[in-house]
Amino acid sequence: MNRLSQEVSTKLELIRQSLTENEASGVRLRGTDWFAWATAGASNTVLLTAETGVAEVLVTAQDAWVLTDEIEAQRLQDEELPTNFQIHANPWADAAIRESFVRDITDGGKVLSDRPIPHVEKRLPPSLQQHKKVMMSSELERYRQVGHKASEAMTEVLKAAKSTWTEYQLAGAGAEALWARGLHPALTLAAGERRLPLYRHATPSNEPLGRLAMLVFCARGYGLYANLTRFVCFGALSNEHAELHRHVREIEAQALNLCQPGISLNTVYDTLAQAYQQHGFNHAICQHHQGGTTGYLSREIVANPATTDTLAQGIAVAWNPSLPGAKVEDTFVILQDGKLENLTFDANFPSVEVEGRLRPVPLA
Repeated sequence: MNRLSQEVSTKLELIRQSLTENEASGVRLRGTDWFAWATAGASNTVLLTAETGVAEVLVTAQDAWVLTDEIEAQRLQDEELPTNFQIHANPWADAAIRESFVRDITDGGKVLSDRPIPHVEKRLPPSLQQHKKVMMSSELERYRQVGHKASEAMTEVLKAAKSTWTEYQLAGAGAEALWARGLHPALTLAAGERRLPLYRHATPSNEPLGRLAMLVFCARGYGLYANLTRFVCFGALSNEHAELHRHVREIEAQALNLCQPGISLNTVYDTLAQAYQQHGFNHAICQHHQGGTTGYLSREIVANPATTDTLAQGIAVAWNPSLPGAKVEDTFVILQDGKLENLTFDANFPSVEVEGRLRPVPLA
């Protein structure tokens, strides 16, 4: 059995434990996140913006199926799926056949799902949800590949960018660089000099970049998200902007220092709120979300004052503290010794050391 099949076998065991613990007959996984997790990185995505795809996973005590339609079945079998799964394909115009198949396979028993049909299925238990957030060693190997490719694409684009480009052009170049490396450009935000200080979520426009620009990636590969933000300056960075970037790096450092097993997300959030105040930005915590855990979603959990979920070895985080015109973001994973590994670090991008970590500075 190869490593991919071993990973899937381990996950099928975890799913079947949930079946036993919850006295259920089947688990259906519809979301793009859960499908990738259960299949060790396969994709059911056709429409990039959809939360569910063209296939789903069905697991019973005895069998593991991928349910899809006749349009998709052959491609999925040839190009995506490990051998652990059987395929059931229904005619694309007759979804009722799939539902009948599920009822037969599960003997009409209780079915759990990540996206349950109301009044028919039940939600996944928290124990199984936790397993998705904690990376196995084979998942982490894939995550490193995604992070490396995403950061490489970012550096390539910003080194080629020109002040006369529009925000659309910068975002488009980012998407092209990600596709060229086999990654889904799930999000490419771009903002130039004028719009940067105005909007924290600056979706691209047709305005020229001017002297300063930001590019943000949520890049997806094997279902895993590499999240990172970088800046480029065409000419010398002003003292004012340099100070803003210094502030966000130092604020971020306080959050990263806390990312240890057993620490709750709201503890990190509260620390970020205090850090903003210490740096003289009393209301900045309210002006943008600060990030949280990541993995098979760009944010598995967005931290806020009420998120008591705790960090653990193998969980990935992406914090993104920001101020008007400045932001910092990378994707880190908590390792066995409690250290953080930066999955989106690129040695070819300029950086400075902040509390023992190399953090990006605007490319000039």
